[in-house]
This record gives sequence, C-alpha cells and structure tokens, in this order.
Amino acid sequence: MTHPRAWLILALILCAEIMDLLDSTIVNVAAPSIARDLNSSTSALQWITGGYSLTFAVFLIAGARLGDRFGRRTLFLTGAWGFVACSTLCAFAPNTSVLLSGRLLQGVAAALLIPQGLGLLQAVFSPADQGRAFSVFGPVVGLAAVVGPVLGGVLVGADLFGTGWRLVFLINLPAGLVAAVGAQRIFPESRLESAPRLDLVGTLLVGVAMALITYPLIQGREAGWPAWTFGMLAGGVAALGALVLWTRIRLGAGREPLVQPSVFGHRGFSAGVLITLVFFGGSFGLALTLFLQLGLGFSAVHAGLTALPFALGSTIGAFAGAGVLAPRLGRGTLLLGSAMQAVGLALVLVVLGHTQLQVTTGDLAGPLLVWGVGMGLVIAPLFDFVLASLNEDEVGSGSGVLNALQQLGSAIGVAVIGTVYFSTSSSRPKGVTGLERAVQVGIGIAVVVCLLTLLLPRQAREMEAATVT
Repeated sequence: MTHPRAWLILALILCAEIMDLLDSTIVNVAAPSIARDLNSSTSALQWITGGYSLTFAVFLIAGARLGDRFGRRTLFLTGAWGFVACSTLCAFAPNTSVLLSGRLLQGVAAALLIPQGLGLLQAVFSPADQGRAFSVFGPVVGLAAVVGPVLGGVLVGADLFGTGWRLVFLINLPAGLVAAVGAQRIFPESRLESAPRLDLVGTLLVGVAMALITYPLIQGREAGWPAWTFGMLAGGVAALGALVLWTRIRLGAGREPLVQPSVFGHRGFSAGVLITLVFFGGSFGLALTLFLQLGLGFSAVHAGLTALPFALGSTIGAFAGAGVLAPRLGRGTLLLGSAMQAVGLALVLVVLGHTQLQVTTGDLAGPLLVWGVGMGLVIAPLFDFVLASLNEDEVGSGSGVLNALQQLGSAIGVAVIGTVYFSTSSSRPKGVTGLERAVQVGIGIAVVVCLLTLLLPRQAREMEAATVT
C-alpha cells in the first residue's frame, strides 16, 4: 500500500538528488574561476571536480548497507546535515587544499544521503505506483544533472556580494535544509528486519581499488607517466580481485558480504550497472567548459548559456523518454539516445573542423541540442531498467552498487577525458585539439553504450523472467 505522504516524500528525496547532481556538474563551470582565485594546478582542478565523485563512490555501498541496518531515515538525516556542513566549508575555503578536503568530505556525506532515497521509494510506494514514481524521478534527476552548468555560469557571473565561485556551494544550503527538516518531520523509518553487519574489509578493499585506479589517471600526466602509475593501476585491479575472493570467503562462512552477489544474478541489473559505469564515464563537461572559458575567453555566464541547448535537449529527451518512448520502445529508447549522443558529438567535431578558432555559441547550439536529447533519452529510463528486477531485500545493496558505479564512472571520466584534454590542448591554439580528442572519446563511449544496451531485456518490467538461475 502506498504511504499517504509518498509523493511529498518523493519531493524531498528529489531535493537531495538535485543537490547532489547539481554539485556534481556545477563545479565544472566554476573551475576556471577557482583556478584563477586559488592558483590551482590542472591536476588540482581534476581533483576538485572528480574527487567528490570518488569518495562518493567509495562509501556509497557502505552507506546503503548502513541504511538497511540502522534505518534509511536516520542515514538520510545524517547525510543531509553533513552535506550542508561540508558545502559551507567549501564555500569559505581559503585555499585549494581546504576546498579539496571539503569536496572529498562532501562525497562522504552524499554517500550516506543519496542511496537511502531509492530504498525509501521502494518502501513508501506500492509496486503498482513505483513505475509512476520513477517516471517522475528520472526526468527530474536528468534535468538537474544538465542544468548544473547553466546555473553555475549564472551564479559565478552574478558574483553576489563578491562571492564569485563560492556561490556554487552556498546554493546547496537552502536545498539541504529543506531536505533535512522535511525528512525529520515526515519520513517514516525504513530498515531491513534482519540487516547484516557492515563488511568493513570489503569496504576497505573497494576504497583501495578505486583510489589506486583513479589517482594515477589524474596525476600520471603531470608526473610524466612513470612506472608507479602503471603499478598503481595494476594494484587497483588486484584489489578488485581480492574483493571477489573476500566475498566468496564471507559467503562460505555464512556471513553477508558488502555486495549481495544475488543482485548480479538479474540480467537487467548486471547489464544496467555496466551501462551506467560506461555512460557516466563519457561526460566531457569539464573539457568543454575549459575550452569555452580558457580557450575562447567566454565568461562563466557566456559559457553557461552556450550549454543551454544541451540542457534544453536533455529536458526534452528525459520527458519524452520516460513518458512516451520507454513504455513503448523499452530498451530501444536507450539505443536511440546513445545513437543521438554519438551524432551530436560528431556534429561538434564538424563545427570545430570548419570554424577552428572562431567557434560561436550559435555554431554549437545544434550539436549540443542533439547531444542533450540523446543524453536525456538514456538517463530517464536507465534507473528503472536497473532496479526493476531487484527483490526488496536486495534494494539497499543494489542501489548502492548502482550509485557507486555512476559516481565512479564520473570520477574516471573526469580523470581520463581531463587528461586527454590537457595532454593535447597545447598542440593547437585555444585547446581546439584537446576538445576534439575529448569529443572523439565521447563518441566511442556512446557507441559502446549502444552495443551494451542490447544486453538488457526488451522491457524493464520483463526482467524477472530474465533472472539468471
């Protein structure tokens, strides 16, 4: 039975999701201003933008399991108040080190906050209403993710009371307070009756693996790719292998591991989380922002407005995908979306090839619109596809894995595409080559997502029949 305040609970959960997603993207536009104000290096910029996603990913699965054990409402409140405090620290950071510390702590707070939302939605909506709830969830989350760059440009350009880039963190405070106070008053407590203890060793292995993979990808370029960078990457792979072994050991001892292996027995979930990892690794928002502001000399507001067709396209794609196409086309919606992304990015290459150093906002409007529509078509139905096959006792573990891989994909995307951009941007004036190489990587990722989508069931609600036995 659906909770009487389920839709208000959904609105508060969306408040937290919007705050998180804005924070994941809004900093991209502010990055050049941060670099000038705090004299930050290029690798520091990658850490400031990607470090949040990294710590978010490291602690997400643990956050979801803690919610299962101690109550999702309790963890939601802890994360919301923590996010407000860390956003305040970032807003008043006097130097790069303090800002980076605040961003890393923001990721930890988000890891406690965000995974509780999906579990709460499963608890307060009846199975018959969950589809409608997720049809609202997808477009709003997709819209927040793409409006970030536009809003970031406006906030930095507004420079209210001399705050400059700091306003992109202060904007979190009202949303965080609404989410925290509202949850305190109306959220029901939701937990698993027999939730297992947290797997501390598994959590440590996840953190070590992600750190060993991400750190050399960001620092390797400035260090000249010495042997230790490849050693760390190999160590990250070894840590993932150790995690698999440790999971088997815990299962053999009759103890619950960090991630329930049963979630990967669902075809839709396994294919969906792989798509999530690759898809979110394909965002080159930082490269585009740096090109527009540092290469072409656009102001933050100008750069944000240049991204407006992308935001508009994503909104159109999200609503069309969730409300019209997904119920009819199923996974075909994701195929269409990834194909449109590839076309939009290819059109960006055409513009760069013809205009070179005279790129204007109008030149990029069409390609960014097509790219945005494609992104919206993928984001809108993706979460429903991934989570539709999970049983109630798998929601905490499954939502943690889903969100962790989303954030890990974003962190790796910042590292890889940022490295591609900075490594090649000096070969031609104003970073044209750097953006071209970043776009080419994005096209490749869109093609891979298109192919991976064929692994999904044709419809999200057919997944139970496709469960692996």
